[in-house]
Amino acid sequence: MLYNALLNLGILAAVSAALVLAPSPLLNPPSVPFGVRVPPDKADAPEVAVQRRRYRNLFLGASAGVAVLALAAGAAFDSLAAGAVCAVGGSVLLTVASAVLWVRAHRAVARAKEQGGWYEQTRQGAFTDTSLRTDPVRFPWAWAIPAFVIVAVTAVVGAVVYPDLPDHMALPQKSPSGTVYREYATTVWTAFALVLTQIAVTATMAGSVAGLLRARADLDVSRPRTSATRYRRYLAAMSRSVLGMAALIDLMLFGLAGMMWADNRSQAVIGLVVGVPLLAVLGMVAHLVLRVGPGGSRLPDTVAEPDSGLVPRDDDRFWHGGGLIYVNTDDPAIMVARRVGLGWTVNLGNLRFLVLLAVFVALAAGAGVVAAVAM
Repeated sequence: MLYNALLNLGILAAVSAALVLAPSPLLNPPSVPFGVRVPPDKADAPEVAVQRRRYRNLFLGASAGVAVLALAAGAAFDSLAAGAVCAVGGSVLLTVASAVLWVRAHRAVARAKEQGGWYEQTRQGAFTDTSLRTDPVRFPWAWAIPAFVIVAVTAVVGAVVYPDLPDHMALPQKSPSGTVYREYATTVWTAFALVLTQIAVTATMAGSVAGLLRARADLDVSRPRTSATRYRRYLAAMSRSVLGMAALIDLMLFGLAGMMWADNRSQAVIGLVVGVPLLAVLGMVAHLVLRVGPGGSRLPDTVAEPDSGLVPRDDDRFWHGGGLIYVNTDDPAIMVARRVGLGWTVNLGNLRFLVLLAVFVALAAGAGVVAAVAM
């Protein structure tokens, strides 16, 4: 019971910490509180501060209530599987509560911005650094090599052990009573399922890096040269981190594949194989949040430049869902900087992206059907 309680509390505490920090400058550009574009001098306006405080207080109250319910439910059922279900259910409830409070605050800030005429006396502008196209940040191939090597080693080891594998292999599955093992006929699809997953993860993350290096930059028009220099360093840090995460995930999958081929079901080994890479990934995320920041906002400036007096253009009409979803059919960019959190998001109004998405879904569905038939 104590183990269940600690597990539930740890999961809920991690989810709560991430969600309660969602409106803070740690995870958002300062000039888009709750996904609303405001002039930089209004980033800490009283109306914004009130909504941040209200969001934080209400969410912490909801977190306390959900934690009590989850712990009580886990104690009543007193099983590891029930405890995991309670933790997942509590996390879902916290996410829903956060979304409701976020949308409420988003609407309040947007209303204050409109009623106060925050943009009426400003000079709006935009800045594009054409050197990001003529002299782009290079793809960090050195950081991609570890992921490629791990995938290759996993495939070679699999090819060596494949002839000696038994006729049937036990693969783990989640069930209401916990993790169970189901027997499958040994085929190329079952034996190399995790290798194929490695390939998919590596290709997806490497492709994402290639895309973000070509994504449209969201530069500060008040200090364009300083912002452009900082953005280049931000791109380099993000691309290296994404490829590093890909290598760590591939390493975890390598360990799981080795356990599957050896029919090793030790929970301690699984904890080591999964836990160590995931902790390393969390460490990289923490570094990006604390030392790099959204758009590189916490990177030190290397260029001195006077303020131009311009503010970013008000483009709220293209952002929906509390500032999370970007839809602009006139924008040729596929990827744009997020308003909430680190990184980039996609332009759902871009026809090229919609075509790529349809192709990806079709390939994924086809692969799933082939795998299901083969197994």
